[in-house]
This record gives sequence, structure tokens and C-alpha cells, in this order.
Amino acid sequence: MKKIGVFCKPKAPAGAATLNKLIPWLRERGCQVLLDSDTAALINESSSHERGEISQQADLLIVLGGDGTLLGVARKAHPYDVPILAVNLGSLGFLAEVSLDELYPSLENILAGKFDVECRMLLNACIWRNGKKVEDHNVLNDIVINKGAVARVLNLQVLVDSQYMTSYRADGLIIATPTGSTAYSLSAGGPIIHPSMHTLVLSPICPFTLTNRSILIPDQSIIQVKLAGEYEDVRITLDGQEGCDMKAEDILEIQKTKTTLKLIPGPNKNYYQTLRQKLHWGTPNDEDISKA
Repeated sequence: MKKIGVFCKPKAPAGAATLNKLIPWLRERGCQVLLDSDTAALINESSSHERGEISQQADLLIVLGGDGTLLGVARKAHPYDVPILAVNLGSLGFLAEVSLDELYPSLENILAGKFDVECRMLLNACIWRNGKKVEDHNVLNDIVINKGAVARVLNLQVLVDSQYMTSYRADGLIIATPTGSTAYSLSAGGPIIHPSMHTLVLSPICPFTLTNRSILIPDQSIIQVKLAGEYEDVRITLDGQEGCDMKAEDILEIQKTKTTLKLIPGPNKNYYQTLRQKLHWGTPNDEDISKA
């Protein structure tokens, strides 16, 4: 671990203070630190490195912020098979689960080669229009088809592995990975899925038919969603951060990417502990149970 890329959420209250301690700490240990321009500006340094360039060169990426910051880095980093340590500077942090108190003990272990890696699935989303591919994106959490504020209920025809599944009449549709199951899909009534599961979840948003519920399908499947009818202001949102228009007769094609995202988990943590903490599950005696 000689080249380490560091990304920080620009408006994180603790961002500058954390960087001013972290960067010298890494350099004292012989590490070359790579910063993007936004992160460098927080500590009055300059940099011309792009996120993709840093991800391609680095042996390790450290992401300081929240889940949104990590999602942005993940879309750039996953093709290069570089592990990511995500440090939570916010409040929720399902993905950015390492606390500031755990940062330096975690880094000591990582630099010594003592760390585990979780491989998280990503999805590729393409839009085909009149036989031509017009959009091509990768996501870690979810792909969401939304209607605009004044648009009528959408008619979405769904095929799985070229087999017709159903037509949703709904305000939209969410296609989520196990990692993204605790995001928008959960709010729409979808299930929580352990990130090691090999499955995808389709969750309609406010379906016209009450029997249209979330459905799990194998992660090897290819999903095709067709917007049937003339609509205005229909958007596809990618990880809640990027978006593109979907027009009548467009086909959205979704499948698992060949590469995965490598996340370094927090020390002495597991997924069920994260669920208990972030979703406020359990009873006052949980701490005693975990020690039993």
C-alpha cells in the first residue's frame, strides 16, 4: 500500500480537520497520497488528478464522508479492483461504516496487510432507443424510473431473460442490488437483503394494483423495462446522483457488471450490527446479548 487516494466530501464539517491529521500521518509512513482537486482545496493544496485517474493508480482508496460520497467514488473506482475504506463523517452511513475513532487502527492493519474485503455487486444500465445505445451507466445501489410531478401513472413493461414478467402501472420502478436494498427500495416496501446474496430486487413505486409487490430475481438475469406510451418528464436516476431522460418506446436494459466493488469493513463489525445501529432495532438488553 504505497499509493493511497483520498476523497473527502467537500462540505463535511469535520473534513478539513480530518484531512489535516490524516495526510501527514500517511506521508510519515512513506505513502504517496493522491488527492482530487476538491479534496486538496480543503487543506489549501492543489491537484490536477481526476477521480478516475486516482482510482486507476492507487493501491487503496480512503473515502471520507457518507454513503453519497462513496457512491460517487464507487462508480469511478470499481473497474480498477482497488479496495476502499469508507469513513463516516455523517449520520447514517450504511456503507461508510468506519468511524473516525476506528480510522487509524484500521489503517495500521491495512498497511500491515491485515484486512478483509467485501465484494459488492454493481449493475450496468443501458438505454436503447431506436436500436441504438444512447446511455450506459454503472451503479452500486439502484436504478430508479420516476415520473415527473405532473406526469400520469407510468406503464412499464418488464421482461426477465426475454420472458415477459408483468406490466407495472405505477409512479415508477426501483431495481436495486443487495447493497441498495436498504435505500429507496426499503422505503418503497422492499425487503432488506444481505449484501452477500446473489439476487436483485424489483420494487414498484405506488403501484396501481396492490398485488404488485417487490420481487427477487437471480442476479444473472437480464432485465428489460420498456416505457409503453407517450409520456413527458420521465427520468432514470442512478444511485440518486446522476440521471437521464427516458422516452416512449425506450428500453432500459439492466444486468450485473463483470467487476465488483471491494469494500474494507469496519473492525469487529458485521452486517446485522449495522442494521441494529442504523435502523434502531432491538431492546435495551442487546448489548448484554452481544457479549454472551
